[in-house]
Parts: sequence; C-alpha cells; structure tokens
Amino acid sequence: MTKKDVLIMYTDGSSRGNPGPGGYGVVLHWNGRERELSQGYRKTTNNRMELMAVIKGLEALTKTGLYIEIYSDSQYVVKAVEEGWLKKWMATNFAGGKKNSDLWRAFHALAQQQHIRFKWVKGHADNKYNNRCDELATQAADGKNLLVDEGFENL
Repeated sequence: MTKKDVLIMYTDGSSRGNPGPGGYGVVLHWNGRERELSQGYRKTTNNRMELMAVIKGLEALTKTGLYIEIYSDSQYVVKAVEEGWLKKWMATNFAGGKKNSDLWRAFHALAQQQHIRFKWVKGHADNKYNNRCDELATQAADGKNLLVDEGFENL
C-alpha cells in the first residue's frame, strides 16, 4: 500500500462557549483531490464538535474498506479510539454517564466499514490543514443557519 492509497482526513471542532454555538471543519485528501466540509450548530460543546467532524468526514465517503489516517488536535477523540476507551465504553453501554454516547455510537458504526488510524496533531500550530479545519469550524460556529445538535439539546 502506498501513501496515495490512504485517505487523509483532518478534523477540528469549535464552540463559542462550552456549551455555546459550535461548528466543525474537515479537509479530506484522496487521490490528488481535496474536499472541505463544515457546518455550525446553535448550541453544543467543543468535544461534540471534535467528534462530529470525524463522523461527518466518514459519512461523506462513498466507499468502504478504505485505509484512513485521521489527524485531530483533540486528545479526547484520539485517545478514546487509540487507547481503547471507546471499546470499554461500548462494552459497558456507556455506564457511569459517559458523555456523547450518541456520537460515539455513530462513529463506531461508521468505523466498522473502514480501516482507521488516528494521529494527534498540536492545535493552533504549524499544520496548515489543521489550521484550515479550525478556520472552517470557527466560521461555521459564527455563521447563520445553525443546525440543532439533537443529541445535546434534547438530553
């Protein structure tokens, strides 16, 4: 497998207040093409938007069985997957009131269709794609036509 066979996804989430208006940004790279995604929500949290970015990036894919490297500045998201927290949460049905179970379940279902590896990147540093995702996320959070984060607002 070569680098060109791997889909590269950069993600970031933002919220103006925690909770507050929020948004996500995604940059996808595959086979020499680039695609950007973003959306804002009227009331949410930063962690939800970090995870929502990953979910929306995966939902945008039209193929399964892809090898994907996801770059995120969220230790919450990266460690939950790479250090096995999510497996424990799933096995215990999110016992103890673990937050964001709706999004984690959605991610888990999507992840079963792909070969995913997460890599942590320092936020607000010199990674141009992480910085672009931050711009997309904050612009979305500050934008109009904000969606309802059903999983947050309908708790």
